[in-house]
Amino acid sequence: MFKDSKKLRLAAIDIGSNAARLLICYVLENNKGVPEFIKLNLVRVPLRLGFDVFENGYISEKKEQDIVSTLLAYKYLMQVHGVQHFVACATSAMREAHNAQEVIARVNNQTGIQIKVISGKEEAADIFENHIETNLDKEHSYLYIDVGGGSTELILFDNNRVVFEESFDIGTVRMLKNKVDENEWQLFKQFVKGKTQGFRNLMAIGSGGNINKISSLSRVKQGNPVTAGILKDYFVELEGMSIEERMIKYNLREDRADVILPALQIYRSVMKWANIDEIYIPKIGLADGLIRSLYRKLVNGDPPEAE
Repeated sequence: MFKDSKKLRLAAIDIGSNAARLLICYVLENNKGVPEFIKLNLVRVPLRLGFDVFENGYISEKKEQDIVSTLLAYKYLMQVHGVQHFVACATSAMREAHNAQEVIARVNNQTGIQIKVISGKEEAADIFENHIETNLDKEHSYLYIDVGGGSTELILFDNNRVVFEESFDIGTVRMLKNKVDENEWQLFKQFVKGKTQGFRNLMAIGSGGNINKISSLSRVKQGNPVTAGILKDYFVELEGMSIEERMIKYNLREDRADVILPALQIYRSVMKWANIDEIYIPKIGLADGLIRSLYRKLVNGDPPEAE
């Protein structure tokens, strides 16, 4: 057992296709010896790597410098917070960038931070570290939907077991750049329809910045699900507005105002194909899962790979 778990300050850096996030947590064991992860800081920088990669196949010099600058800032923030262990992972855009290894080497040289590029399956597995399903009733099956800029991860739970974990190259930035192949979308549809049949009282669990924003806008009480009807209402309204109008009416950043519509399209499509009427939004994501995975490795005496 990791003896100093009560004093741990851990961090995770999630470099996605739309933004890079730094999450810093304090780990405190409760009276049953179960770790509680208390958020100390969450920072998000809209690097938007997918706009380069999905269009041109590589990360531009400007974006490369932005990554270095962002991770330097994150490094100093971790130092100020007294972070003892951290992990830095990159997802879809970095997976596909032709110059990813050169970028990773430069970042490591200038910041001392080693980025690990994770696959879609690894991304889904890290998201599963949150174990959201253990806090929900056992009368339902749950489909976890995580929508990012470059990919969407799906995990199906039934009786507290994982039925499947799958990743698709369908994300908000890809859709904005018209880089989602129609065949991929049809495979996505067929997979969801086929793999979710026969499960009892299926409900959805949603993660990602866009669904979190919809949850906040809807003012649905924390812990209660958002209905498919509410998602439809927001989709119809946002579809009829310009990006500037969305920013003004809903106080959205520009990098949220453009991707929120394709995100809603993905969530609504998956729910429709799976015949789901409600979605829980616990406001967690990949960075939360990365920290829990890091903690588990420390407890087991397994040193972090990306530190």
